[in-house]
Amino acid sequence: MITIFSIPKPFLGHVDIIQRNAIESWLKIYPKPEVILFGDEEGLDKAAKEFGVSNILEIEKNEFGTPLLNSAFSLAQKIAKNDLLVYINTDNILTSDFIPAIQKVDKPLFLLSGQRRDMDIKEPLQFDKSNWEEELREDIAKKGKLHRPSGMDYCVFPRNLLHDLPSFTVGRPGWDNWLIYHFRSRKIPVIDATRVITVIHQSHGYSHCPNRKRDRGPEAKYNIKLAGGFSQMLTLRDADWLLTTEGVRKPPIPREIFSKLSLFYPWRLILALKRKIQN
Repeated sequence: MITIFSIPKPFLGHVDIIQRNAIESWLKIYPKPEVILFGDEEGLDKAAKEFGVSNILEIEKNEFGTPLLNSAFSLAQKIAKNDLLVYINTDNILTSDFIPAIQKVDKPLFLLSGQRRDMDIKEPLQFDKSNWEEELREDIAKKGKLHRPSGMDYCVFPRNLLHDLPSFTVGRPGWDNWLIYHFRSRKIPVIDATRVITVIHQSHGYSHCPNRKRDRGPEAKYNIKLAGGFSQMLTLRDADWLLTTEGVRKPPIPREIFSKLSLFYPWRLILALKRKIQN
């Protein structure tokens, strides 16, 4: 039904553990998805063979050697076996609510995402236990934290959705917020699925980033510049649809008004100033 694609980091140390947790969780959802991993990072080929998933080595990179998202998105749209694509960062765990929620979307073109739940996970998850997901959900309820709406670690979209994605660097801020602005401005539905999809982000450090800074390093600045600045970056608060247990619905009136205002330039300038200060 779906093709999941991702761009992993090197499979080393703690990152090796959390990436393996993530990939195995994807393969546990039903129906079982196609999984494509892009890149040539250390340990990736071995992990791909162990999990029985595809590994595409050819992906464009920037001068720091960091993969570019537009390259992965374009390749995935060409080679995927399914008509519904999911991009997700390789440190995020999916659960059994993922496919049933997506199946409730009844729009031909859309971008769907949601807020993740952040949690520290240090050890490999015991996927051979029948109640692994139940135990994980209990841990989330006790220790997990809902991430702010500005960060999207996954997105779902039809294969034929044209995105015109610039050459954003993976793992740095801005590209996901640009996607929301881009599709909202094109009047393509942007759906917030936070209420019905549980995505668990396994916390980690940023030693892999230049200067060990994700949000203020040169690649982050490049992404924000490429997006056109903060005035062309929206968050999940600006989604014009919500996914609920009953299907896709319009948000409550106050939030709907806010989402409509987010496309007006004067209001976007105010939001841009606020985000620049916060950044």
